[in-house]
Amino acid sequence: MPVPPPAPEHRLRALAALWVGVLCIGWSAIFVKLAGVPGVASAFYRLLIPALVLVPWRLAWDGPRPTRRLALIAMAGGIIHAANLVLWNSSLMLTSAAVATLLAYNAPLWVGLGALILFRERLTRGYWLGLGFAMAGIAVLMDLGALSHLRFNAGELLATAGGVLYAGYLLITQRVRSQMDTLTFMALSVASGALVLWAANLALGIPLTGYPLRAWAALAGLGLVSHLAGWLAINYALGHLKAASVSVSLLGQVVVTTLLAIPILGEIPAVHQVLGGLLVLAGIYVVNRGQAGAGRCPGLRPPARRREVAEEELN
Repeated sequence: MPVPPPAPEHRLRALAALWVGVLCIGWSAIFVKLAGVPGVASAFYRLLIPALVLVPWRLAWDGPRPTRRLALIAMAGGIIHAANLVLWNSSLMLTSAAVATLLAYNAPLWVGLGALILFRERLTRGYWLGLGFAMAGIAVLMDLGALSHLRFNAGELLATAGGVLYAGYLLITQRVRSQMDTLTFMALSVASGALVLWAANLALGIPLTGYPLRAWAALAGLGLVSHLAGWLAINYALGHLKAASVSVSLLGQVVVTTLLAIPILGEIPAVHQVLGGLLVLAGIYVVNRGQAGAGRCPGLRPPARRREVAEEELN
């Protein structure tokens, strides 16, 4: 059954939380570069640090306890997200950042198809048009010239698989968050993901200590700002908005990262990056256009419209 449309005031709060989350996760690449540690290790601390905050917080809170089924699904979502982080970081070691990022950001397409196939959610033309703008913007932002000699090696396959897993995490989050509070979901997902990544680091023989102070500061920012604050806000939004729409809006993090890289990393964006960023923002606007006032779930046909379409198809 589709998630019921949220009340207008809840949707406005969810949209505000979504954009706060986009700003926070836009720092992720900056913190990872400043840390300069192996990707699997930075992914581990990205989940461990918020787990150290959220798990005690949840244990101290006398809130409703989730059913065993919902708890297992939330933990599965955390493991899928952890696997996504591992694949994404590994792909960056095997292929160019432009190619890996372009393939990984195919997640909105997988989310839309997953919602269509698994949950029978009919996506509007506006969703697909907005997605087209956003994906075109990502392609321009990453410079299509860098893709002229594209060959699908292990790095590209890992990035593509990571995008599919990321989409799966968003879909799971949307379903669970309609029945579970944000704090409980986050505590379960980051704890399970951190455990999996701890085992992965041990298996790969990657050291988790001995880093310089600058690396620890960057890892703290990655865990507290990008993941704790960012995903608390995004998971709240996913409890009131559709994953298909949220996944497109999350493409805005690329624009945030590009802007932050100018003063912090000294990376001045080229003309194609500016144009790509504008296309991404245009896609996000198209997906969410006209939805706030009606209180509808963006990206989905309202029930009345679905009946009209069905009648048109029968006639």
